[in-house]
Amino acid sequence: MRAQGSASRVRPRFGSTARGLLWVSPWLVGSAAFLFVPMAMSLYYSLTDYPLLEPPLWSGLDNYRRMADDPVFLRVVKNTALFCVLSIPLQTILAIVLAVLLNGRIPLRRTIQACIFIPTLVPLIASAMVWMWLFNGELGLVNRVLSVLGVDGPAWLVDRDWVMPSMVLMSLWGVGQAMIVFLAALQDVPRQLYEAARIDGMGALRQFSSVTLPMISPAILFNVISLTIACVQVFAIPYVMFRKPDGTNPAGHFYTMYLYENAFVYGNMGYASAMAWVQLLVVLVLTGVMLLASRRLVHYRRV
Repeated sequence: MRAQGSASRVRPRFGSTARGLLWVSPWLVGSAAFLFVPMAMSLYYSLTDYPLLEPPLWSGLDNYRRMADDPVFLRVVKNTALFCVLSIPLQTILAIVLAVLLNGRIPLRRTIQACIFIPTLVPLIASAMVWMWLFNGELGLVNRVLSVLGVDGPAWLVDRDWVMPSMVLMSLWGVGQAMIVFLAALQDVPRQLYEAARIDGMGALRQFSSVTLPMISPAILFNVISLTIACVQVFAIPYVMFRKPDGTNPAGHFYTMYLYENAFVYGNMGYASAMAWVQLLVVLVLTGVMLLASRRLVHYRRV
């Protein structure tokens, strides 16, 4: 009787597991076909010499060793790292400032929020075309405004010294998404904390540093991780703005652009696959470091 009872308990469990797997099978099949299998193939290609139009030949770690001696690879790594170092803090700070301002009672608050958020909905190619006109050295709106002020504007998209500042300024175009996340986090901060801070004699700046920042720190972590992934993979805007028929502006050459060129322009799929895996590992390491740092820097509310 015990054996029969235990068997009857196992069968429903097995049946429920089978039904659960059946319901999620479209996701499992889709992930296997379009994610895991391509990733495995990419890992294999990264260990081969694969000119795309011929069968891959095993080469071991040659593609990874090649990166250390490739001056273009080192240049795009430097450009991408510099863009991340400049863009991520600026976007984060600007998004927090805008969110704090719009969290107060100001006229046309909803309209201003919409105006800041709408640019994030514009396709990247369209955004790049708009900024190409704005930063045009001769006819661009930015230089026209500067000329009215008596300032001779630079050749933003040609001068190597101004390519990176122009990219950083363009990255602020999409600050609306981070601002909305911060705004939602600010509205979730208990009002009682600010009342207690005022009773303790804290001013506005002290309240911001001691109450606001700790309470929205999970949102800051989320946005910084998202911005890091986006900046490491930046591609569409610099590809449209800085790639020309006679070559690519060295100062506007980024990691994913060079990866794309190796894969689909030069036909070096093996080298491109190795670059993709290095990029993935860098993103995973940076994310892991930020999650470890968050144990001390991020404050989570206890419900």
